Amino acid sequence: MPQGSSQPPVPARPHRVVVIVDENSNPFELGCATEVFGLRRPELGRDLYDFALCSPAPGTLMRDGFFTLTGVAGLDAADTADTVIVPNRPDTDVPRRPAVLAAVRRAHARGARLVGFCSGAFTLAEAGVLDGRRATAHWQWADSFRERFPAVQLEPDVLFVDDGDILTAAGSTAALDLGLHIVRKDFGAEVANSVSRRLVFAAHRDGGQRQFVERPVPAVPDESLAPVLAWAQGQLGDSLTVAGLAARAGVSPATLHRRFRAQLGTTPLAWLTGERVALACRLIERGEERLDVVAHRSGLGTAANLRARLRRETGLSPSDYRRRFGPGAPASAGRIPAAATARTP
Repeated sequence: MPQGSSQPPVPARPHRVVVIVDENSNPFELGCATEVFGLRRPELGRDLYDFALCSPAPGTLMRDGFFTLTGVAGLDAADTADTVIVPNRPDTDVPRRPAVLAAVRRAHARGARLVGFCSGAFTLAEAGVLDGRRATAHWQWADSFRERFPAVQLEPDVLFVDDGDILTAAGSTAALDLGLHIVRKDFGAEVANSVSRRLVFAAHRDGGQRQFVERPVPAVPDESLAPVLAWAQGQLGDSLTVAGLAARAGVSPATLHRRFRAQLGTTPLAWLTGERVALACRLIERGEERLDVVAHRSGLGTAANLRARLRRETGLSPSDYRRRFGPGAPASAGRIPAAATARTP
């Protein structure tokens, strides 16, 4: 090698995600985890995660006996995971296997990130790692969960809760919302958008949105928000207001607010702010270093407002976000340390 040259840095090992599958686990959430964390990403030129399934038994009968899962690693695979996704299943009153709970406790003790989808919060609570922590679970089990685990701060009317090193999602499709939230934390908004496009799924729904979203059969004329949302996403740098969105949709602001609540589970202003923050993240990732330009082009107005919104959403300042996800960032970003993560309100 010529004098003065140096070898390129050896990339850090991929972040390892391991899903624990136990008897009567739900296939849908297992599929969500596989889709988000387990697939190869040729469109990105790299794989995001090292993904594996494990189980305490050689054969695991899935929910309602739909099929038996075989050929996966033993439970000790969870001992090398950076992120452990715990089992979830509909029979929440049946105790989890002691070996599974012990694996969850070991992972927590060594600082792994823990994720529970739907009834996975029950597994985390049984393991004793949720005491004094914030979490969510499917609304139909809220009363049962509170009765069994009063030391947990249950938030039953949100899509997901990010409590640093423990994250929980409310229901089946909320597993995708939380999965994309994790990808966004680990690799930035641009990569999360790429994953969501492949899933044909919304790139960002804030965790604070309601679990139950009314979706009535549309009347005539069509009351879908899709046209006004698509239009607004192309105008984020303009001085958009809720009144302007309502005028574009041809309805009153009050009617627009009701439709946002019914169809998206959020308010027009919260949706608009979230879209602007996501655009600001993409601009920073693409190399724009001037905060006033990012703030202007994303519609956030000022650099001060950009700083405040970005920190609330990601737990990072713009300069920290640039170092982590900008053009000069490592090709394989790791996860944000628990102490630096934003907590979904």
